[in-house]
Amino acid sequence: MAIEPKIEVSGLRKSFGPLHVLRDINLTVEPGGVVALIGPSGSGKSTLLRCLNLLVTPDRGSIRIGENRFSFGPGTSPLSKYKLAGFRANTGMVFQHFNLFPHLSVIGNITEAPMTVRRMPKAQAEALAMELLTKVGLPDKARDFPSRLSGGQKQRVAIARALAMQPEVMLFDEATSALDPELVGEVLAVMRSLAHDGMTMVIVTHEMAFAREVADKVIFMRDGVIVEEGPANLVIDEPQNPATRAFLAHFHRKDSA
Repeated sequence: MAIEPKIEVSGLRKSFGPLHVLRDINLTVEPGGVVALIGPSGSGKSTLLRCLNLLVTPDRGSIRIGENRFSFGPGTSPLSKYKLAGFRANTGMVFQHFNLFPHLSVIGNITEAPMTVRRMPKAQAEALAMELLTKVGLPDKARDFPSRLSGGQKQRVAIARALAMQPEVMLFDEATSALDPELVGEVLAVMRSLAHDGMTMVIVTHEMAFAREVADKVIFMRDGVIVEEGPANLVIDEPQNPATRAFLAHFHRKDSA
């Protein structure tokens, strides 16, 4: 019996006024799979990720994550706040900027959503938070406030906060791009650990060595379309499309410098 994909996107389109940002995107991600989205700025990668979490509502097409399926376009009904909240709770997202609540401690940031959205008892939420802080290597920072953390530590707390909702899928939108170079490795190590544990992930990244190592599939996007996709090592090391080759040449030059 074939295993059903964890994520299934069909015919997805999105425009902002006259600008066509996504043009008929089709995508599947297997349970436990890791897909890396690469491509130049403005290619639609972040918009696709935000559509997967319904932070941006597509114009047409359909999205299924786990058992939740939504269709968009003429003849479809608007999504209720209840359905949206349930869907987002099951789809963790980590952004470029950490968006931690400055007035809450680290453990307060992590327990807020489970207690509010999932009605988790405080003691259970705090136990889960400590388990996740241990996972991201920060159990000693539980009572600190975000202002006392480095950028890498803030991003690891942001990952723990997303995991606290116990999502089926994790989405990362250039999670290391706002970090100083010496802090990138500690965040990538957490993401590598999640992949090893079997978390289904879609990652927008410019870290090509990381994508080659961790991703099962790499998708190169340009001008709102998927130009090339395939196993990570083949797309990154032996791209077939001229546009993919031109984009990756810059990274290969850096690696050989």
